[in-house]
Amino acid sequence: MHCPFCQHENTRVIDSRVSDDGVTIRRRRECEACGERFSTLETIELKLPTIIKSDGRRENFDARKLRLGFDRALQKRPVSEEHVEASVRAVVHQLRMTAEREIASRRLGEFVMGELRKLDHVGYVRFASVYRSFQDVADFREELDRLEHDLPGEGQLSLLGGASPGTESTEKGRKR
Repeated sequence: MHCPFCQHENTRVIDSRVSDDGVTIRRRRECEACGERFSTLETIELKLPTIIKSDGRRENFDARKLRLGFDRALQKRPVSEEHVEASVRAVVHQLRMTAEREIASRRLGEFVMGELRKLDHVGYVRFASVYRSFQDVADFREELDRLEHDLPGEGQLSLLGGASPGTESTEKGRKR
């Protein structure tokens, strides 16, 4: 690895640490010529499938776009960064497990909706409304009814106003 300060070709590793999630390794390095120290991050590079868009275009998978989709759906929602990162990693893992070279964007969207559904119902409905192109309030109501029926609570705030199991104490203190 070249030194970023003097461009010398040889640097040595002083310390290596695996990240908490086990996905990256942080290496502390020292230049043999100038003695400056710097850090590098090492990650696994795996080929993810090409995404086939609805109009037939093909795009390389972009994890930043995936994260942006999660961030938009979960904007101003009480979901921790750690949970969002875990969900993004879960979607990437699902993509890897398909072992396909190409995958339809529709299928990728289904992976995202599955993770959002577990993470936050409001974020899920936001994403689904754009992803499935809801046309009117009836489409929203139908999706909310399906969600309320399929996932009764799981400790999340109710979508339709009533208290979900496990949320009674947080609902009582909230003003409407």
